[in-house]
Amino acid sequence: ERIIGEKSTLQLAVERLRPDFEFSDIFISTNVAYKEIIQKQLPQIPEENYFLEPEKKDVGPAIVLVMGILRIKHPHEPVVILWSDHLVKEMSLFRKILAIAGEHVQKKPNSIVFIAHKPRFASSNLGYITIGKKSHEKELVSFYSFEGFKYRPDEKTAAEYFASGKYAWNLGYFVTTPSFIWRAYERFTPSLFDEVKKIVDTYETKEYPAALKKIYSTLEKINFDHAILEKLDKKTAAVIVEDIGWSDIGAWEAVKEAMEQYPYENIIRGRVYLEHVRDSLIYNYEDKKLIVGIDLDEHIIVNTKDVLLIAKKSSVGKIKTLVENFEGTENEDLT
Repeated sequence: ERIIGEKSTLQLAVERLRPDFEFSDIFISTNVAYKEIIQKQLPQIPEENYFLEPEKKDVGPAIVLVMGILRIKHPHEPVVILWSDHLVKEMSLFRKILAIAGEHVQKKPNSIVFIAHKPRFASSNLGYITIGKKSHEKELVSFYSFEGFKYRPDEKTAAEYFASGKYAWNLGYFVTTPSFIWRAYERFTPSLFDEVKKIVDTYETKEYPAALKKIYSTLEKINFDHAILEKLDKKTAAVIVEDIGWSDIGAWEAVKEAMEQYPYENIIRGRVYLEHVRDSLIYNYEDKKLIVGIDLDEHIIVNTKDVLLIAKKSSVGKIKTLVENFEGTENEDLT
């Protein structure tokens, strides 16, 4: 969906990588249900560069599958893991960081570099990286020691992290090598690794589609943070902390922050009429309906063909859990 401007966040994510990366070097990991939509948006990506998950099992299984397959041909080549629903305003700095982190990993293939962000506010919807001392600098980009990873904290803890100045937002952006990630799964999540290895061993054979469908459905549902990041050896990781103008457009309150020109501005799209409304985002994708808002403060309202969402900005983080509860119900097609 086009949330900002005339391009999808996926198209913008690929655009940020060009021309430094050829289309043949860009790989898409997604659910099989989204393949046709993505191919229409990105016809330049080769068919063989799609890694299609037969069902949702969170990011943990998806990453080990992709890294296992890439490891076959490019075990020690630096790879960048990125998300498709983010906004990055400082594109020149972003590209520079990727290049410098790539050079670092090329020299140290048994390592991982976190691309983190200076926190702008206390967020309980993001993971945090504990940063240590500055180790070195290249072209004004500083590397820091990695002291630990904290999954999404509660609001009180997030406020403490923000005030301390010792933590950075985890963006989910990493530069590493397929072999490093592959071995990390083998060490930290051996049961998941063993099952995915059975799939990877059939890659480029006629048995692969059947093995993928049969085995993937049995995999543990686990995110990458819990599977790997919380268990990493500090000596194998480094952190780059910069302000790249990043926003997680996958979260509606972040969409508002990315688009507002001044604090507490209302952000609207479509047919919307407001009176005495402050610091809210109202998106109406239905042309035949008018959204009228009166006396609202810090609200997120999104109206689509299928769903009307109404939430306080501070409650947006609960949407993911709510949607997960749709699985196995009459609303499962909305997940």
